[in-house]
This record gives sequence, C-alpha cells and structure tokens, in this order.
Amino acid sequence: MRIHKEGHKIILINLLVILLINAAVFCFLPCSILSYIVLAISIVVFCVILNFFKSPHCVFNDDKKDVVIAPADGRIVVIEEVFEPDYFQDKRLQVSVFMSVFNVHVNWIPVDGKVVHYSYQEGRYMAAYLPKSSSENERSTVVIRRENGDEILVRQIAGAMAKRIVTYAEEGQDCHINQQLGFIKFGSRVDLFLPLDADIKVDMEQKVYGNQTIIAKLK
Repeated sequence: MRIHKEGHKIILINLLVILLINAAVFCFLPCSILSYIVLAISIVVFCVILNFFKSPHCVFNDDKKDVVIAPADGRIVVIEEVFEPDYFQDKRLQVSVFMSVFNVHVNWIPVDGKVVHYSYQEGRYMAAYLPKSSSENERSTVVIRRENGDEILVRQIAGAMAKRIVTYAEEGQDCHINQQLGFIKFGSRVDLFLPLDADIKVDMEQKVYGNQTIIAKLK
C-alpha cells in the first residue's frame, strides 16, 4: 500500500503517540482488560489514518475527450443549477463530492486544459456536506480552461475536521486527467462548476471514485 506524501509526517507522529500511550498503559496496568481495550482502539485509529492517506495508483484509460472525471472519492451530495458568485458570476451546474474520514483524500484534475485561475479563501469549518460550506468554509479555487475555451471550476473545501487544504495546481500550468490536483486533510468536499449544457452522468448519493468515475460529458 502506497502512502501519500502528505501523510508521512502525520502518520509518524500518530504512531509515536499511540506507542507512548500504550506503553504507559501496559506499564501501569499490565495485562488488564483496560490495557487491551486501549490497544484495540489504537490499532483501529491507526488503520483509519493509514487508509485516509492511502495513495492508490489510479489511471483513467478511457477516451478523455469532453469528459469530466471525479476529482475525489466519495458520494455525490449536490447536483443543481446555481449562481457562482466568485469567478464566473453567472449560472453553472454544480456537482459536489463529499469525502468522509474513511475516504482516500487525494484530489484529481477533472479535465485536460490549462490552469487560468487559482485563489485561496480563509473561512469557517462547518460540516462539508452542508450547502453553505461551499461559500463560507476555508476553500481553494482552481479554474481550468479547456482547448475549446470552456472553463471548469474545481473548489476544494475544508470540512469540520479538515484543517489544511493542499493545492498543487498553479496558474499558467498545463494540466491533465491522471494528474493530482491536491489533498485535503480529514473530511471535506470538492465542488465542480460546469457549463449549463453539460450532460451529467451521476446521481445523488452515488459513490464515485477519484480519477475513475465519469461525472459529466461536455458538449
């Protein structure tokens, strides 16, 4: 199992803390029921952290022309026409993927093109599945311009537990499907803002997989 580079330090720190806690418990309460309960809980917590920072080798091998690929693992929590006020300032189709703490949190470039905009906004840390999180939470916004001039907005949004958004995309950079967009640490969501004539290929509450599931076809 490959571990994402964003998790190396956190995993090491948590491993040391877990080892110290268990050493102290077994030192003062050797072979007690409590010590074994603490050990079992520690193993479960560490496995969840390892799963969170897992970095699977995902390659999209189908036709990439005019498709929008899921930017993250999770479930679809929004499919609706909305007014996007920050960049487009007009109506777009919004599709949002909510990631729980049990999902892999690698984020992916959803379309081939060029990064023409990047911005970061500080904000709140309300639950990422709530509609207001898109405009009020800490967030990072990337706009990708396709070869035909269409622009796709990808927004990484921090959740109630997420305290750091990492974005690798930079303005002026060419980007492609199969390339990582960034990483969000511990529970979050990713919004896509698409043209109104996009043909949506997913349903509400559907599970999707980053860099694998087709979210939409573009005209």
